[in-house]
Amino acid sequence: MIVRVAKQAARSKAQKIIVACDHESIKSACEQFGVQAVMTKEDHPSGSDRLAEACQLLNLCEREIVVNVQGDEPLIDPGMINAVALLLEQQSDLMMSTVAHAITDLQDFINPNVVKVVLDQQSRAHYFSRAPIPWSRDEFSHGILKLPHVSALRHVGLYGYRVGFLKKFPTLEPTALEKIEALEQLRALSHGYPIGVHVSTAHPGPGVDTIEDLERVRSIIRGKI
Repeated sequence: MIVRVAKQAARSKAQKIIVACDHESIKSACEQFGVQAVMTKEDHPSGSDRLAEACQLLNLCEREIVVNVQGDEPLIDPGMINAVALLLEQQSDLMMSTVAHAITDLQDFINPNVVKVVLDQQSRAHYFSRAPIPWSRDEFSHGILKLPHVSALRHVGLYGYRVGFLKKFPTLEPTALEKIEALEQLRALSHGYPIGVHVSTAHPGPGVDTIEDLERVRSIIRGKI
């Protein structure tokens, strides 16, 4: 799956595709298929912390932009990778960016494995949660029977960073919100760093969080062969 993610990312405009891993078997599998990989420590609390170490190992300069594609997104849209990088290029005050799309399925809205995000008027993240947000007080008074009338957004596991901020990220104290939601992006928000969000009209393929997700993705890939 990691190799598939890397090959999909290679279809973007990224200058380099590098896998940051913590096990020799992953590195070996990547190299077998011509994917560059770097070994990082095993005890990183989040993907952002692991990426920060990779930036140090690769001697990237602070002004460079990197995009973190999570290893459980084998159907990631290469255009989304380009979009989050472009947000950082266009908005100099942003240190971090990500992507979301409209939720059209009620089961996705109530699924805690599908992370939701609410935005401000500048398309910057207010909050990320595994809970169904935004919560419609009146519509949900008898249970969640339909999607809210205000568009709910699924957060896609994709982040853009300026390397300078990424190197600083591990020094930021993990917050209570990050821990209770198990969402690393809440650390940045809690410490006052805005996150720009590209809202895509495209719906990427599903990520792999469960065995059922894995079988679903396998079926999609088989259908394309």
